[in-house]
Amino acid sequence: MPELSIIVHGPDTQGHLTELLDSLAARPLPDTEVIVAAVGDWARETAEGHASRAVVLPLPDGTGEAAARSAGAARATGRWLHFVPAGDGLPAGAPRLVAERAAKLPDAVDVLLLDHTSSTWRTSGVRSADGPLLARAGRAEPALDTAPDLLRLAPLLGNRVLRADYWRAHQDRLAAGDEAFTAFAALLHARRVACLNQVGYDRRPPRPESLPPVTAERRYAVVDRYETLLALVKDRPAVRAVLYDVMVRDLLRTFAREAMPDPVAREFFRRASLAAVRHRPAGHRRPGGLDGVRHGLLEEGAYTRYRALQAAGRTRRAAGSAARTGKRRLGTKVRDQQYRRALGRRVDPDLAVFSAYWNRGVACNPAAVAAELARRAPWIHPVWVVTKDNAPLLPPGTDHVLPGTRRYWEVLATAKYLTSNVNFPDAVVKRPDAIHLQTHHGTPLKRMGLDQTRYPTAARGMDFAKLLARVDKWDYSVSANSHSTRRWQRAYPSRYTSLDYGYPRNDVYYHAGAAEVRAVRDRLGIAPGRTAVLYAPTHRDYEAGWTPRLDLAALADRLGENTVLLVRAHYFYGTAATALTGLRRTGRIIDVSSYTPVEDLCLAADALVTDYSSIMFDYANLDRPIVIYADDWETYARTRGVYFDLPAEAPGQVARTQEDLAEVFASGAWRDEAAAKARAVFRRRFCEFDDGHAAERVVRRVFLGESDQALPPVVPPADRTPAPSPEEATA
Repeated sequence: MPELSIIVHGPDTQGHLTELLDSLAARPLPDTEVIVAAVGDWARETAEGHASRAVVLPLPDGTGEAAARSAGAARATGRWLHFVPAGDGLPAGAPRLVAERAAKLPDAVDVLLLDHTSSTWRTSGVRSADGPLLARAGRAEPALDTAPDLLRLAPLLGNRVLRADYWRAHQDRLAAGDEAFTAFAALLHARRVACLNQVGYDRRPPRPESLPPVTAERRYAVVDRYETLLALVKDRPAVRAVLYDVMVRDLLRTFAREAMPDPVAREFFRRASLAAVRHRPAGHRRPGGLDGVRHGLLEEGAYTRYRALQAAGRTRRAAGSAARTGKRRLGTKVRDQQYRRALGRRVDPDLAVFSAYWNRGVACNPAAVAAELARRAPWIHPVWVVTKDNAPLLPPGTDHVLPGTRRYWEVLATAKYLTSNVNFPDAVVKRPDAIHLQTHHGTPLKRMGLDQTRYPTAARGMDFAKLLARVDKWDYSVSANSHSTRRWQRAYPSRYTSLDYGYPRNDVYYHAGAAEVRAVRDRLGIAPGRTAVLYAPTHRDYEAGWTPRLDLAALADRLGENTVLLVRAHYFYGTAATALTGLRRTGRIIDVSSYTPVEDLCLAADALVTDYSSIMFDYANLDRPIVIYADDWETYARTRGVYFDLPAEAPGQVARTQEDLAEVFASGAWRDEAAAKARAVFRRRFCEFDDGHAAERVVRRVFLGESDQALPPVVPPADRTPAPSPEEATA
């Protein structure tokens, strides 16, 4: 019996079925079967021609979605059913992730909820708003009555996987309406549900203009749907309250956004009003503000006043937009005048401006350059650009400016040197006698710059023309290896000079001694004799927020009492469970998400576990074990775009599941000979210029004007001595 049956159903809408079936055939899984309930000859021919390992179930033209789903489910033999409309898609690697998660669920769990993306003819892989809800649920398996907010997830069947026995036991009740009805009913009848905060489904709605006009009866059916659903939960107050809120919001949104003839709109509003009054829970309180006003007008059936409110809102928004535009223009005019006056002054040869990570503080390569500059050219005055929130965290005595202030524009206009690891604002003028130094902040595994144009998820909101205008201001671009140099030249084509000097932030890995390593571990509270494993996952463009992709409590148990996990993430809301709280008290898990600098964490760690974060390239300088946890590599590579196949060229062992990862450590493979050989190859390739003298080269070349010939040559990797390991430092 396969673990998962993927039931592809419906007609070949706009020719998308070919892509879906090809993606499934490219990565067949032994515990997954594909059933194609093909509606119409076109879908049947497509399925037979592109799904050699699928079971094709031909259905006549006109077969409805519910009937096609039911027919496919009747042929399925898997323990879990994933219904996927033929016009939608599955991200690469998603079936494996779903099957693995489903296999671990107890029999009492009837529904597994997934995150999803949406793609249209204009966009690709736009993530949903469901991520935070799924993240908050974590790995719990609650009954819906204790987690009713899960009803706020998008009502799609593709973002929920159903236990086959559950579907068969409740099929008549689940398949009694449209997709949204079935999606809601699947949760309402389930004993318990589970969540997977990873993208397992890509919804591809067709253009509304390509569909038949929506009839009045279909409009009214939206109201009928909620009437039926609310009748199912009349004795479940927590669930009823959330479902009622969902209904009112959906009905008001439908009324506001859908173009309906006035008679249809009036009747829809009347029916929605009756439903809002009839099903209002006892003691229900309307939301505050404008939403509460809308809700009140709906309950009153005040169609004319509601339309007047809409018209007033449009007028108010138009006026507000005009006022904001005028204010922005005035502010921009004042700023421009101040900046232009400052640009009329001479460039100050002893003034340097530094910024890191969008003005977060003293960090990364700019911080290492500034420190070396203070030693070699103390007459050059550094000024850091820092946001108001981060200014209190600066080292004492750091001269800084807040973005947008008068002095901010003055120093940007008159500084001889401008150094950043991202980019300065578009409004910054590149003066001929000023020098812009781009240090970057990592070795690129993921696609960058112009190379993102083929990956809409990564490039969302990016203006490539403005990006190139910013790149054209660079005088120098710092690189840690030839791989980066080549990628920067292609991703950021311009006339800058590439400085193949290494990353200044990595110098510390060759200068730190045993005392520094011991001091960092003491600050972190790592007890002597314990093995510290740094877990540092990266951000996913296709996910909302960050959640640990590992069951950290279970992993800590497998690693044993003598191992401590240092967990670094954007934020750490996924580890608030009681079990992890207890582990933190024992010192077996330490949240280092806000600890700076990250180089300290690397010095303290005996090993690194990461996925696709650029921290692996920096940590490799220490020549310590690195384990890659690539559970969603295919999805990441497809949506973000990558420059090389990490699992095939990893700096050590690669784990695809948590069980694999635990076994890597239990067996000792994390530091065996094979891992050391892979790491050596990786270090030669990606630590090519990092030898402890990068900051010196940058300062002497850029700030002191020395020639390349006068700079210290790069020490070959085989001749370098990195900082001692924690084991050596505490011996």
